[in-house]
Amino acid sequence: QVQLVESGGGLVQPGGSLRLSCAASGSSLVPYSMGWYRQAPGKQRELVATITSGGRTNYADSVTGRFTISRDNAKNTVSLQMNSLKPEDTAVYFCNAYFQFPSRQYWGKGTLVTVSS
Repeated sequence: QVQLVESGGGLVQPGGSLRLSCAASGSSLVPYSMGWYRQAPGKQRELVATITSGGRTNYADSVTGRFTISRDNAKNTVSLQMNSLKPEDTAVYFCNAYFQFPSRQYWGKGTLVTVSS
Protein backbone atom coordinates (compact mmCIF):
# COMPACT_ATOMS: atom_id res chain seq x y z
CA GLN A 1 0.00 0.00 0.00
CA VAL A 2 1.38 3.37 -1.03
CA GLN A 3 1.63 5.97 1.71
CA LEU A 4 2.10 9.67 1.17
CA VAL A 5 3.38 11.87 3.96
CA GLU A 6 3.28 15.65 3.62
CA SER A 7 5.30 18.21 5.55
CA GLY A 8 5.96 21.93 5.52
CA GLY A 9 2.61 23.53 6.23
CA GLY A 10 2.14 26.32 8.71
CA LEU A 11 1.25 29.94 9.28
CA VAL A 12 2.73 32.61 7.04
CA GLN A 13 2.03 36.28 6.43
CA PRO A 14 0.69 37.51 3.10
CA GLY A 15 3.52 37.85 0.63
CA GLY A 16 5.54 35.18 2.37
CA SER A 17 6.78 31.79 1.21
CA LEU A 18 6.41 28.17 2.23
CA ARG A 19 7.70 24.92 0.83
CA LEU A 20 5.65 21.74 1.00
CA SER A 21 7.17 18.31 0.60
CA CYS A 22 5.67 14.88 0.13
CA ALA A 23 7.34 11.49 0.29
CA ALA A 24 5.80 8.35 -1.18
CA SER A 25 6.60 4.94 0.24
CA GLY A 26 5.37 1.38 -0.16
CA SER A 27 5.98 0.93 -3.87
CA SER A 28 9.02 0.35 -6.02
CA LEU A 29 7.16 1.86 -8.98
CA VAL A 30 7.48 5.50 -9.96
CA PRO A 31 4.13 7.30 -10.05
CA TYR A 32 3.19 8.57 -13.48
CA SER A 33 2.05 11.82 -11.90
CA MET A 34 2.46 13.45 -8.52
CA GLY A 35 0.85 16.62 -7.44
CA TRP A 36 -0.82 18.88 -4.95
CA TYR A 37 -4.46 19.64 -4.41
CA ARG A 38 -6.04 21.90 -1.83
CA GLN A 39 -9.32 22.29 -0.04
CA ALA A 40 -10.40 25.49 1.63
CA PRO A 41 -13.16 25.54 4.25
CA GLY A 42 -16.54 25.11 2.62
CA LYS A 43 -15.06 24.51 -0.81
CA GLN A 44 -14.33 21.51 -3.00
CA ARG A 45 -10.88 20.09 -3.37
CA GLU A 46 -9.09 21.66 -6.32
CA LEU A 47 -5.96 21.04 -8.32
CA VAL A 48 -2.95 23.20 -7.48
CA ALA A 49 -0.18 21.63 -9.55
CA THR A 50 0.90 18.30 -10.97
CA ILE A 51 4.09 16.97 -12.50
CA THR A 52 4.65 13.81 -14.52
CA SER A 53 7.61 11.50 -14.22
CA GLY A 54 8.91 13.13 -17.40
CA GLY A 55 8.75 16.58 -15.85
CA ARG A 56 5.66 17.95 -17.56
CA THR A 57 3.89 20.37 -15.22
CA ASN A 58 0.37 21.68 -14.93
CA TYR A 59 -0.72 24.57 -12.70
CA ALA A 60 -4.00 26.10 -11.67
CA ASP A 61 -4.36 29.59 -13.09
CA SER A 62 -4.58 31.03 -9.59
CA VAL A 63 -1.06 29.88 -8.68
CA THR A 64 0.78 30.20 -12.00
CA GLY A 65 3.83 32.37 -11.59
CA ARG A 66 3.82 32.06 -7.80
CA PHE A 67 4.10 28.31 -7.14
CA THR A 68 6.64 25.87 -8.51
CA ILE A 69 6.30 22.10 -8.39
CA SER A 70 9.25 19.73 -8.59
CA ARG A 71 9.91 16.05 -8.00
CA ASP A 72 12.71 13.59 -7.46
CA ASN A 73 11.84 10.30 -9.20
CA ALA A 74 14.67 8.43 -7.51
CA LYS A 75 13.34 9.34 -4.07
CA ASN A 76 9.63 9.40 -5.00
CA THR A 77 9.23 12.86 -3.55
CA VAL A 78 7.38 15.93 -4.76
CA SER A 79 7.70 19.49 -3.52
CA LEU A 80 5.74 22.69 -3.91
CA GLN A 81 7.50 26.02 -3.51
CA MET A 82 4.89 28.65 -2.75
CA ASN A 83 5.84 32.31 -3.06
CA SER A 84 3.85 35.53 -2.81
CA LEU A 85 1.24 33.77 -0.74
CA LYS A 86 -2.21 35.30 -0.45
CA PRO A 87 -4.93 34.81 2.16
CA GLU A 88 -6.96 32.95 -0.47
CA ASP A 89 -4.23 30.30 -0.59
CA THR A 90 -5.28 29.23 2.90
CA ALA A 91 -6.33 25.59 2.72
CA VAL A 92 -5.41 22.04 3.55
CA TYR A 93 -2.96 20.88 0.92
CA PHE A 94 -3.03 17.23 -0.12
CA CYS A 95 -0.34 15.28 -1.90
CA ASN A 96 -1.47 12.96 -4.69
CA ALA A 97 0.24 10.14 -6.55
CA TYR A 98 -1.22 8.56 -9.68
CA PHE A 99 -0.05 5.25 -11.10
CA GLN A 100 -0.86 3.77 -14.49
CA PHE A 101 -1.52 0.13 -15.44
CA PRO A 102 -3.64 -0.39 -13.48
CA SER A 103 -4.91 3.13 -12.91
CA ARG A 104 -4.95 4.03 -9.23
CA GLN A 105 -4.24 7.02 -7.08
CA TYR A 106 -3.35 7.71 -3.49
CA TRP A 107 -3.73 10.68 -1.19
CA GLY A 108 -1.85 12.03 1.78
CA LYS A 109 -3.64 13.14 4.92
CA GLY A 110 -3.02 16.81 4.19
CA THR A 111 -1.10 19.69 5.68
CA LEU A 112 -2.64 23.01 6.67
CA VAL A 113 -1.39 26.24 5.14
CA THR A 114 -2.68 29.44 6.70
CA VAL A 115 -1.89 32.80 5.15
CA SER A 116 -2.79 35.56 7.57
CA SER A 117 -1.38 38.69 9.14
